[in-house]
Amino acid sequence: RSKAPLYLSGIALYSLAVYGAYVWISTSKSIPREPVQAKALNEQEDISYVYDTIAKQYDKDIWTSEFFMGLPLLRRSMAKRARGDVLEASAGTGRNLKWYPLSGKKVHSLTFVDSSEPMLRIARRAFLKRYPEYKNVRFTVQDAGAPLTAPSGGKFDTVLQSMGLCSHHSPVQLLRNLGDACKDDGTIILLEHGKSHYDWLNRILDRFAEKHAEKWGCWWNRDVESILNESGLRVVKLRRYHFGTTYWIEAKPPLREKSAK
Repeated sequence: RSKAPLYLSGIALYSLAVYGAYVWISTSKSIPREPVQAKALNEQEDISYVYDTIAKQYDKDIWTSEFFMGLPLLRRSMAKRARGDVLEASAGTGRNLKWYPLSGKKVHSLTFVDSSEPMLRIARRAFLKRYPEYKNVRFTVQDAGAPLTAPSGGKFDTVLQSMGLCSHHSPVQLLRNLGDACKDDGTIILLEHGKSHYDWLNRILDRFAEKHAEKWGCWWNRDVESILNESGLRVVKLRRYHFGTTYWIEAKPPLREKSAK
């Protein structure tokens, strides 16, 4: 069946929501009209602890917006690319796990990592319910910016992450670490959100960034391309959706120096 209706409905809903927010901000007497200076990356507080408190309601609360924006299709496309030893960083409640190709021999192992134990507990429960026979899986509660290794003790063939840069206290270091964890010929795929193409929309994101972060543990106005450039990852493909706020990134690890013989 054609997926066009889903994409069109997502664009329509997103456009309506953004336009409504823009009109409300422009006309509301309770909100100052002077420009808002966005906090620099190093000034944004680490409030990832919020995920521990919203874990139980998280999937229910974001399901509708994700569906009408077509994000399940992007999540599916990402998970279907998994091969070999697979790392999913910032795995959260496991919103990608139902699309992993585990029926054949494409995936040798799965490692899910997240710093929130309540979120990862939900992911583990969902995985075991869906794939009761699949044994080569690990759920590790840790900061994805810390060293990560495959079950073999080596590096991963595929590294995936969705919506992780917005909540990490050091997103550049996070990407560098994901690059370190990936094999030289491996693949890194990121599905992220952040700064828009458009200044008017960025002003909206900046104005509500702190309140959004307090509620969701997520800084939604980060400059993803700048973070990506600073990380040193070699970008193979970059696409942006939803007025530029959703990022699809395919990358390779930085070139590594060969050790002297």
